[in-house]
Amino acid sequence: MERLGTGIGWRPEIADAVERMPGIDWVEVVAENLCPGHLPESLRRLRERGVTVVPHGVSLGLGGADRPDAARLLALAERAEALGAPLVTEHIAFVRAGGPLTASARLEAGHLLPVPRTRDALDVLCENIRIAQDALPVPLAVENIAALISWPGEEMTEAQFLYDLADRTGVRLLIDVANLHTNHVNRGEDPAEALAGLPLEAIAYVHVAGGFERDGVWHDSHAHPVPRPVLDILTDLASRVSPPGVLLERDENFPEPGELERELGAIREAVEKGGGARADGAWHAAAPVEPSRVSTDPARQRLALAQTALLSALVAGTPVPEGFDRVRIGVQARALAGKRADVVAKVAPELPVILGAGYRPAFLTYAQGAPMTDGYRRDALTFAEQLLLGGKLTDARVRRELREWWLERSGPTPRSGRPAVRLARATRRVLLRH
Repeated sequence: MERLGTGIGWRPEIADAVERMPGIDWVEVVAENLCPGHLPESLRRLRERGVTVVPHGVSLGLGGADRPDAARLLALAERAEALGAPLVTEHIAFVRAGGPLTASARLEAGHLLPVPRTRDALDVLCENIRIAQDALPVPLAVENIAALISWPGEEMTEAQFLYDLADRTGVRLLIDVANLHTNHVNRGEDPAEALAGLPLEAIAYVHVAGGFERDGVWHDSHAHPVPRPVLDILTDLASRVSPPGVLLERDENFPEPGELERELGAIREAVEKGGGARADGAWHAAAPVEPSRVSTDPARQRLALAQTALLSALVAGTPVPEGFDRVRIGVQARALAGKRADVVAKVAPELPVILGAGYRPAFLTYAQGAPMTDGYRRDALTFAEQLLLGGKLTDARVRRELREWWLERSGPTPRSGRPAVRLARATRRVLLRH
């Protein structure tokens, strides 16, 4: 595996700081935020300096019951080629459910949700990963995720699940030590036991990130400093194998560049500390097992029903499936709604400006009865539409500005800047006011 070194998650908010930061060997970028034909100038300059750029996908849903979407795979492949990346990464998670397999409406989580560690889920995941591997121009690595909830009736530990996955498919692993800490706090899983059972030589690189604890629940926020327990897990991992790369993730609440540099220094120290007592693992990647001739369709059907029932409870208020912790389901449901509100505010920043302090409570009320079905941009439009139709906007100015915003963005094509089109749009607004 190519040695990557020390890296940081590239985000537009810290692009200038990353370019000036010493000791950055590589960066990772969220794949869905890139347009292959119009790469940000900052990424272009980093690539020209020889800094490796790795695209990190968040929307494939490889752990879902459906086979991977061909268009999403093509988009990820295009980004890998545009960046000259040595590999691409995704998550062991599901992000949507419903649809033809369950004869129900498609639901979007807007978040990475855990797959059950069962034989059914493993069979489906293995086939989905093989499909993805065949469609991508570079190797694939998949990441363990953080979770607030546990599935009832699981048949394997996380280490067993990941070991079998790597053994059967040859896929590389992106190990997130912050997620191991999250699962330790939230699900009682011992990080040391997880590391002891992993196929360590399959590791492509390592994620490190911060979070916070509230009411006994650890939230993997990517918006707080990396805590000591996460660095200790990194040291434990580095004592077992030399990680090809280690990367600091930060998605929000960006600190001054100096603080980021200090966190990177602490990460390097944790790796060096572990390297002094290393005994590299003996696992070696075998040739991937040939795909089974047995159809995975029955397993997909069972997995689809289970995932749809869980996601519906989380985003549509349906009854909690048997065996799940109802309190944790409530915590996860509120977290999903809060994240929806935050992302919609970024996708459509005019909405919080128009609605002011009323934006968040109005959106959370809307989210309780309107599951997301078609991404955040459509979610923003549907939210505005329901506010307008609900008749609860008493401020005439707010109602007018929201209506104008919705009219300008709800058509099939983006707004035109041509004078004639702008005049027609202004005329339409005047007519609609009367």
